[in-house]
Order: sequence, then C-alpha cells, then structure tokens
Amino acid sequence: MSTIELSKTYDPAAVENKWYAYWMDKGFFAAKANPEKAPYTIVIPPPNVTGILHMGHMLNNTIQDVMIRRARMLGKEACWVPGTDHASIATEAKVVQMLREQGIKKSDLTRDEFLGHAWDWKEKYGGIILQQLKHLGASCDWDRTRFTMEPVMSEAVIEVFVKLFNDGLIYRGNRMVNWDPQGKTALSDEEVIHKDVNSKLFYIKYPVEGSKDFLIVATTRPETLLGDTAICINPNDPRWSHLKGKKAIVPIVNREVPIIEDEYVDLEFGTGCLKVTPAHDMNDNELGKKHNLAVINVMNDDGSINAIGGKYEGKDRFVVRKEIVKELESLGLMDKIEDLKNSIGYSERTDAVIEPRLSLQWFVDMKQFMAKHPEVLSSVMNDEIKIYPPKFKNTYRHWIENIKDWCVSRQLWWGQRIPAYYLPDGQFVVALTDAEALVAAKKLIPSITADQLKQDEDVLDTWFSSWLWPVSVFDGFKDPNNADINYFYPTNDLVTAPEILFFWVARMIMAGYAFRGEKPFENVYLTGIVRDKQGRKMSKSLGNSPDPLLLIQKYGADGVRFGMLLSSPAGNDLLFDEKYCEQGRNFSNKIWNAFRLIQQWEHIDTPSTESDKATMAWFENTLPVALAEINEHFDKYRLSDALMAMYKLVWDDFCAWYLEMVKPAFGQPIAKETYEKTLGYFEQLLSIIHPFMPFISEELWQTARPRSDAQALIIAPWPQAVVKDLAILETGRKLTDAISQLRNIRNEKQLAKDQLTDIVLPPSAQAEFASFADILKKLAFVKDIHYSTDKNPAAISFLVGRDEWQVVLEGLLDPVKEKEKTQKEIEYLEGFLVSVEKKLSNERFVESAPKQVLEIEQKKKDDAVSKIQSLKDRLLKL
Repeated sequence: MSTIELSKTYDPAAVENKWYAYWMDKGFFAAKANPEKAPYTIVIPPPNVTGILHMGHMLNNTIQDVMIRRARMLGKEACWVPGTDHASIATEAKVVQMLREQGIKKSDLTRDEFLGHAWDWKEKYGGIILQQLKHLGASCDWDRTRFTMEPVMSEAVIEVFVKLFNDGLIYRGNRMVNWDPQGKTALSDEEVIHKDVNSKLFYIKYPVEGSKDFLIVATTRPETLLGDTAICINPNDPRWSHLKGKKAIVPIVNREVPIIEDEYVDLEFGTGCLKVTPAHDMNDNELGKKHNLAVINVMNDDGSINAIGGKYEGKDRFVVRKEIVKELESLGLMDKIEDLKNSIGYSERTDAVIEPRLSLQWFVDMKQFMAKHPEVLSSVMNDEIKIYPPKFKNTYRHWIENIKDWCVSRQLWWGQRIPAYYLPDGQFVVALTDAEALVAAKKLIPSITADQLKQDEDVLDTWFSSWLWPVSVFDGFKDPNNADINYFYPTNDLVTAPEILFFWVARMIMAGYAFRGEKPFENVYLTGIVRDKQGRKMSKSLGNSPDPLLLIQKYGADGVRFGMLLSSPAGNDLLFDEKYCEQGRNFSNKIWNAFRLIQQWEHIDTPSTESDKATMAWFENTLPVALAEINEHFDKYRLSDALMAMYKLVWDDFCAWYLEMVKPAFGQPIAKETYEKTLGYFEQLLSIIHPFMPFISEELWQTARPRSDAQALIIAPWPQAVVKDLAILETGRKLTDAISQLRNIRNEKQLAKDQLTDIVLPPSAQAEFASFADILKKLAFVKDIHYSTDKNPAAISFLVGRDEWQVVLEGLLDPVKEKEKTQKEIEYLEGFLVSVEKKLSNERFVESAPKQVLEIEQKKKDDAVSKIQSLKDRLLKL
C-alpha cells in the first residue's frame, strides 16, 4: 500500500501548479542536441504578441503538448520551441490606441519615439499568452522562447530580403493591393475578412457619345465612377453589338471613355455592361493593362476623395457614394436601385472596408520563385511532406498553381524596416546595413554622403518573418551549421489551422527549400475551427467563446484538455460543448477513485486465487491490444481516436471490469501478487494517460511509490507490451458479455441482489470458464454453475459466442405477473406479424419493391414467428 493517503476528491488546483513548477525546476522541458537520441521537434505557431488565450489556441497547443509528451516518453530528444509573432498591424494598432488614450498622436512622434513606446508595450503585455499556456500544461522549452523581432531574427529577415532582391525575385512596382484606409497600409489576402452584407446595386445610365442613347451599368460602388476610363461589353452579347467602336460619357465628370470588348464580362450579371476603373478594382486593373487604359486614382490613403473628384474632394468615400447617388437621380441618370447581398472585404485588424488601390509596393515574384523551387509543390503531392487530413493536398495544389506575387511591404513603423535606400535622384540600393548601402550608393553617385540616403519608411509583412520560423528559431541564418539547426531541423510535426495552409505553411515550405535546401517539417496536422454547439464560429461579438482560463479553473487543465480532444478529428471543425470538459473532469475523478480503491486494499503474502490469476492474464493481454490501437491512431494522427481508445481501456476494461473482478470482499485482504500486479497495470495506464492528462497522471504516479527525479512520469518510458495469449482475450470477451446479459435479465425481471440465480453452461465451456467461476458468481449474482445441454423449463436462454447459456429463475419470479407480461408480448408481436404479412401479400408491393427490401420484410416475419413460438412455449412452462 502507498503510505500517502489521497484526499477523497481530486482537486486540480492543488496539483497543477505543484507539478508544473516541479517539471520546470527539474528541466524536463529542456532539449539539446544529443547524438545518442533521435530528435523530435515541434515549433509553435507563434501567437500574436497582442494575443490572449482563446479556444483555438487551447486546441492547437493541447494537440502539440500531447505529441511532445509522448515523444519524450518514447525516448526522443523532444524539443518544443515557443515564441510570439510581432504582428505588425495588430501591435501598431494597440500602441496607437494606447497613445491616443494618453493624448498623444502617432503623427506627433518621430519613428524612434513611437518604436520606444511600442517596445515598452511589448515588454509589458507581450508575454501574457505564453504565461497562459503554462496553465494548460504546455511543456515547451521555455529557455528557447523566441520573438520574431528580436535582433537575430530581424537580421535573418533583412538578409533574406537582400538575397531575394539580388536574385531578381523582389521588385518594386505599382500594383493593385488590399488597402486599409483606417490603418493606411496594404494588407495581404489573409488579413482580409470577407463578410456577407446587405448592399445596393445601382443601375447608372452612361450617355453614348453623339447620340441620345444610354447604356446602363450596374455597380455597388458608384463613387468610383470618378475614375472610370472605359466601358466594357462582351463581344458575344447581341444587346450591345451596336455600341462597338463608340464612346461613352462618364456621368458627373463628363469624361469620354472608349467602349471596349472583352469576354471577361459576365453576360448574366447586371446589364452586361461593365464600368472599368483600373485604379480601384483588381479585375478592372487587369483589363486596363490588357487594353492599355488610363489609370485614374481618385482616393487618398485615408479613403477620402482626392482633387480629381472636384467638388467631392476631401469627403469620405461612403459620404460621396450617397451624394453621387443623389446627383445621378437629379440628373435623371439613375435607372434603378436594387437590394443585393454580396461579400465585402474588411480589415482583420481595424474592421475598415478594404479599398482595392493601386499602390507603389514591394513584391516577391512568386512565379519566378516557384520556377526555381518546384519542390514546394512536388514535396507535398508525393507525400515527402504529409498533410493530415490528406484532403487538403488538392487545396494546397490549387493555391500553388494559381499563386500571385506577394506584396511584402506595409505602411507601418512596427516591424522590420525595408532595407532599401533612396538616392536624391530617385535611384535606390538594397543593402544589409546603412554602411553597405552607402558603399553601394557611391557606385552610382561617388559624392553622396550618408545623410543624403533615405531608408524606405515601410516595414515588411509579418509573414515575411514568420515564413522563416522553423529555420530562424534555431539561428539557422546567423550560423547555418550550428549544432541545433543540424540536429533539430527539419522539424517533425507542425500543428496549425487550415486557413493558413497557404499563407504560412506553404511559405515555410518555400523558405525551407530556398534557404536550407530541404523541407522544414515532416508532417502537417491541420486542426479544425472551434465552433459552438450550434456550429457558429466562436467570437467575442457573439459572446459564445468561453474564457479558457475559467474553464481550467472549473474543470481542471486535464479535464479541459480531454474535452478539447474528445471531438476534434484532424481537419474537421470541433463543435465545442462545455459538457465535454465536464466529462473530462469526471474521467479525472474516475482515475483518482480507481487509485484510491487500490490504495485502500490490505495485501498479505498468500498466493493469488485462480480467478485473480485468470483475470490478471486477461488484462495483461487486453492492455497491449488497446496500446497497439492507441499507437496506430497516433501514427495516423487520429488523436481524438487515440484519446477514446485510452478512455475505454481505463474506464471500461480496467475500472468497470478488471478492478471489479479482483476487488476483495469488504474488509478482506488481497494477495500481495495480485496487489502488485494491479498497481503495475495502473502505472502502465498512467503512462498512457500522461500525454493527454499530464497533471493527474504525474500526481498519482508519484503517490503510488517513492520516486527519484529520474523516475518522474514525464520522462518515464512509453509502455511496450505484446499479446501472449489470444485465447484468454476471447474468453474475457465472452465472460464480460455473459455478465452483461445476466445483469440485463436480472434488471428486466427486477430481481433483488439477494435473489441469486443458477446458470447452466454447456459442458464444452467448463474448461474455458472454470477459472472465472468465482467472478461469474460475484458479478452476476450467481449461486451455482451447472454444466448440461438439457433445456431447463424454468430457465431463460441466451447466447454467449456460439454457445447457449441458461439462467434458472425457478422460484424467483411471480408466475402471475410473468404470464401477464408474456401474454402482452405475444399480443404485440402477433399484431406486428399481421402488418408484415399484409405487406408481403400485397402484389403491387412485392412486384415493385427491391429484392433487398423484400428480404428484410421476410426476415421480420420469420423473426416474429420464431419469437411468438418461444414466448408461447414459455407461457406453457409458466
């Protein structure tokens, strides 16, 4: 027996802080290059430095921790690298808001002054989410914590920019971008959230030059007509064939524009006439390039109309929209207005409506990049890098095959500043440092001085640093041959969300091949989106996202981890319900109470009983079957299934069956051998439980026996067991099935516990079940076991495997009540039989019904006839 008495109930709060501090203090999370062990590496998807823990983080990091803990127990050098992302847009917005509350405008500060405030904010708030992850039990190597804007990592970003520029893969040009008028910066596609909103579709009349005719154009953005430079029709549209070669007049600005033809125009949408505004629409810009149209930008960077808008100058785009509609109506040029539901892009950070805008930005030439690195696609398609679930491979291929140039510049101050330096004559150089830039500039203008060079004001897209993450966290740019990068890279598993499969995962694959010449990871596990039980995405605005830390307080970290994993198959959304965490807490209590039961047993040095020996043999072979299933689920990245297999092994096989089989009668001792083996099985179960539920498993492991630090569960070996006796497994299956059926019969007949029954087994089963006779008697309330093939008229028969067993109820039942009950069953079945026979005697039904349906109906009839006869026989016996 253990000398440490456990409390009656499990208190997670008392356990979690204790063991997390112990693991940290003993350095169990730390990893270092170790040629004696195989490496296992995960790099955390770095959460935004502005972030706080939400349910998505909980799911993602629970999965990572399960993987890293199991790898550690498998004897691998398990390295989980944590860190945060500097999140340019989000962080700058937070700092601007903080300064605004202090009465300070960003525009009143120098760049260095603003960055001083930003770093102060980061130091104060930037580590919150990593501290929160510790409450979950995340076993990261915290000494390796990285930040994407720390000096070494920023140097890597600049180095990569310069390399790509020198290789001809980065260029500066006027291109259409997603523009955030509130943040005054370009955005990448993933920073744009599309929402379905109620809009208006405006049908505007454009006069045809030299005639009294009009053509009608449908648009949702009438304010952009100020920048129209063409009207486009489909050459295959007979409605507008008479306009070929003519010109139209843009209302209000009275600009003559050509009527061009292109099959791009959708014949079914609107009127079949398209206004072309190359400066304010992505597709229009492509049309403009194709047809050499003028490009007229009518908006300022804050979304207001510029001088080209004449009387509308300085007014917000949405104000101008309303005023232009009124003016068009007054001119008789508004044909009609319809309600429309359409998808509008919003800035993820500021929630401003995105404005497609022609802007001078820096781009990575992705088509050229991909031409140099075809492995980015082939490695995924040939499973050199495996994606789980594999259904996302086609999504990945589609994105890669339709890749667009990557806009990497952002009009912000927080981030890695673009290393481009402008000369007074408009030329520029790209260099790693100010000093190198001056050397390069002197080759263009020998007399130039350092103060005449002006560095680009923009910073790089946050993704331009995070795509280097698997390499840069191991300082693979600073020292490409250091011990860590050579040992821990490529990493093993990446756990992330499907929505950033292209924006982050694909780009890391690109960076891995471009800058290390090899893949960055072996496997990609894609989690689903955490939704509420109604299927809605969790969000603050809906108020349907619980606070993860409050859940941990209520159910314990292990309970919440269990709840997150319970219904989270890879790539499928998780419909979260708090009841899953409650189930996790209940499971914790079950484990706790199972140990308390074992702990209370008094054991003496006597031989184990025959039934205990048989029971132990059964469980010794049951455990490796379940363990093999769990291992297979892990190998196939089915963590939810692995959790359920572990749950069934513990709750059903061990607690519900094994412990009940070997449990001594109240106040009686148990054989020492049985006790020791039972404790050993429980310890094996704790090892299997540990990756999923680390706190309670370590607590009970350390309580079970005195342990040294080297024997802590977190570094204990993952169990290994093999099946030695298949026959005992089958006998055990039959035994539990028989006990369940006997219990069901007793419940159905409402027998009290002291009403013991006799059972009759065929003689052929005697040898198989002889060792389990006492268990049958104890768990199924059996008085005596007989062996015979004779039918007992006072018995109910049931099948165990292929054998017919009988439970004798003579003298235990009220014959009057049994007759009434049996008669009612017969009457019900006879009525059912009549309905089936009517159907089978209906010629139309028989002729038209499929063969399979007829077979089912015939089986219903046969079963009913057989059951009725059996009940009538029983009635006669009664």
